Amino acid sequence: MPWMECDPMSLRLKFVSRLLEGEKMTDLCQEFGISRKTGYKLLERYKADGVSALQTNTSRPHRSPNRTAEGMVKLIVDVRQTHPSWGAPKIHHYLKRKYPDLSVPVSSTIHEILDRNNLVRKKSNRCRFKARGTELRQALQPNDLWCTDFKGQFRLLDKSYCYPLTITDQHSRFLLCVDALESTKEDEAILSFQRVFQEFGLPAAIRSDNGVPFSSRAVCGLSKLSVYWLRLGIRIERIMPGHPEQNGAHERMHLTLKQAVTIPPAKNIIQQQDLFEGFMTTFNHERPHDGIEQKLPSELYRKSERTCPVFLPEPNYSGCDREKLVSVCGSIQLQNQGRVYISAALGGQKVGLRKIEDKLWEVRFMNYVIGYFDEEAMKLTPKEQLQETEEGITATEVVSPMSPE
Repeated sequence: MPWMECDPMSLRLKFVSRLLEGEKMTDLCQEFGISRKTGYKLLERYKADGVSALQTNTSRPHRSPNRTAEGMVKLIVDVRQTHPSWGAPKIHHYLKRKYPDLSVPVSSTIHEILDRNNLVRKKSNRCRFKARGTELRQALQPNDLWCTDFKGQFRLLDKSYCYPLTITDQHSRFLLCVDALESTKEDEAILSFQRVFQEFGLPAAIRSDNGVPFSSRAVCGLSKLSVYWLRLGIRIERIMPGHPEQNGAHERMHLTLKQAVTIPPAKNIIQQQDLFEGFMTTFNHERPHDGIEQKLPSELYRKSERTCPVFLPEPNYSGCDREKLVSVCGSIQLQNQGRVYISAALGGQKVGLRKIEDKLWEVRFMNYVIGYFDEEAMKLTPKEQLQETEEGITATEVVSPMSPE
């Protein structure tokens, strides 16, 4: 019944009263926007049962044979309260074993019962890193900035997939690496970077996109690979999502690579790596490059003076109040107050804690502030971007936990 104003009960009373005062059914039905059949039904209901008959009728049946008995509902609630970690399937099987003569509801019904009684844990909306890109700097000489990415995967003739990891020096356009990997997993990429660092030394910075394995959804977008770079003192640059032109020279190299040695692909990944090695030789030592005035990349590139250390240098947290080792699962223990989750990407790494206000702590990794937490919530608030800090900033200069240094 399309009652458009006020509440339905008031409109029905007004309709019937005007009808009893002598107004015509047809005119009233047209005015109230209802059919004559509905109008006569309301009049009959009023004559039979009075005003109460004009109340809105619910579609809920008077009797629900499939409704779970109150005793069973109480039993389900009691089991959950006794065993808070048990979910609906476990409660279902437990009750069937303990009370074989009872009609135990299915797991979905038990879940609904638990939800109605506020016994279902809601997933927390953990604050995750949202990729926004970082400051991008222009390379003035070789090894100021390396660029890296995965060229799009493609299928080899043996039906396996190849994921080419590429690394270039931005200033000279020198192609440092084209590795035919079997996936984009961090461990494989780390091995490739270790080899390249040992051969060419360390750059001042590495630019990448925000994809795996260079970044993640963890605090500040850290991944095991980017943590490895930071431990070596390499600055991280990330392009803005959806803006591959910010790594334009590297992307242009990918097009040349694709046209030269991926169409058609090799039979297997070993043969494809041989094609990549040949491409690197041509690209670096034979092919003039438009971006460097038709010079060869090998004419401009020289190895870095920063050699790759045998052991990773330990972080220096002399400006912090405490040092904490992040557990494998990604959390730190704060005395007897409990644990604070930081990031699984930092598992096994040391972080520095600096007290900036009463019960408010700043969390640092290497020379970067990655977030803040207070002793009451014991929950990390990530910093929006990964930015290098400057020493000598006092607590009074910190306006808010998220204010940039």
